[in-house]
Amino acid sequence: MIERSVPGYPLILDIIGISTEHFAQPNTHCYDLGCSLGASTLQIRQHLPDSCQLIGIDNSLDMVERCKANVARDNSPAAIEIRHEDVRTTRIENASVVVMNFTLQFIPEADRERVLKNISDGLVEGGVFLLCEKVKFDDNDQQTLFENLHLSFKRLMGYSDLEIAQKRAALENVLIPNTIDELKERAIRAGFSRTELVVQCLNFVAILAIK
Repeated sequence: MIERSVPGYPLILDIIGISTEHFAQPNTHCYDLGCSLGASTLQIRQHLPDSCQLIGIDNSLDMVERCKANVARDNSPAAIEIRHEDVRTTRIENASVVVMNFTLQFIPEADRERVLKNISDGLVEGGVFLLCEKVKFDDNDQQTLFENLHLSFKRLMGYSDLEIAQKRAALENVLIPNTIDELKERAIRAGFSRTELVVQCLNFVAILAIK
């Protein structure tokens, strides 16, 4: 479903894979926070050194079970553990790569900076955090343009107007986006030395934050 909702999603998965390959350090942990069905989890695992351990976290027991079934079919050598857990309480330790793939936007605003600080504190020197999010824009014309283009994208992907309206209602006051600048500034305050916008497709982005 996410591929039909998020323009550029296959590219984002590719970026997760190549970023993992570039930044993952031997004998470290890598985390997928909000692993869902395991699409990003598999991208990470398939690009890890054999000595790494991958930890996937999701707060939905159903998603955890389905993710476990999906990764069980993967033969990559890196060790993997999928946990039923709230990412707000996950302890990040000895990590070289942490990914949040459209997860932070569902965490209450009051908790977001603490979550990012926990990630930054748990990363080794040179480790990275890849944050993929839906974003909003301060400029009203830009916001309206990208909302309309995103609406057209969902129609192109086969969503009916009724399905679009139902999804919008379900996410209202649940998915709370930030601006790109807010995300980057929050990462810097959390302890990251540098942030780069590596993907933007309409109002969906991937930001790489380097420890």
